[in-house]
Amino acid sequence: MKLKPLGEFGVEAEGVELAALNESSFRQLEKAFFEGQILVVRGQKLSATQFLQFGRRFGPPEPHVIDQFHHPEHADILVLSNVKKNGEPTGLADAGTYFHTDYSYLDMPARATTLYSIQVPRAGGDTLFANQYAAYDDLSQSMKRRVANLVALHHYGNRDDQDKASRTVASVLTDEQEQRLAWVRHPVARKHPVTGRTALYAVSGSSFRIEGMPDDEARDLLDELRDHATQEKYQYRLKYGVGDIVVWDNASLLHSATLIDPDDPRTLWRITIKEERKPS
Repeated sequence: MKLKPLGEFGVEAEGVELAALNESSFRQLEKAFFEGQILVVRGQKLSATQFLQFGRRFGPPEPHVIDQFHHPEHADILVLSNVKKNGEPTGLADAGTYFHTDYSYLDMPARATTLYSIQVPRAGGDTLFANQYAAYDDLSQSMKRRVANLVALHHYGNRDDQDKASRTVASVLTDEQEQRLAWVRHPVARKHPVTGRTALYAVSGSSFRIEGMPDDEARDLLDELRDHATQEKYQYRLKYGVGDIVVWDNASLLHSATLIDPDDPRTLWRITIKEERKPS
């Protein structure tokens, strides 16, 4: 196995066959993942079952609330696709084209997300990542003191686009799906449950309010933090090939899908791994 950096953060593993990964090699990958925040393994050939077995090594999968696009063999796999069959969508076409953190709208949020690239569009379809360790580290001391004990209130959705007719809004839930979700609390500056490092947490996406703060003041602060945290200097753009697998750390990153031509076919499988413990 050879590990090489993707950029300022992120790591790519070469010489790895995930379908035949022994425990020692997995531990090496897991260590590289938590250190690098993004782990990429190119050109894999996995069945849905093999992909799920790999994902489970990082922790317990949590099926997405949008259950109509679960994989037919495994509910823990969400199908992301703009492909239609007999006029009906085969997967979730709107996959978060704004900076956010997966499952930050749940009380126990996501540890990792892993994508398996099945079908790659002719153009676009990249994922943007923003390093929230670096974004926190670069805050002024006065801003670090200001956010140190703040708790944000989160809900499913996108603070910056709540128009259900918008293509870039978070995918619309049914009434039944909506009823499964509630407001949850997470620190604005959050210690990583594994590494112990502090990162800004989900300051873009699902954070709508701050406890004990007037809504307009909270919105202004969250928007200021979002604008800081998503600067280009903190970003890495990942391009996919067929068979590529990426795993990213939701506790230390924001990410965003990028829009593509809806007639340019793209399909991915996604497993989201739930965190097993909250930060202390």
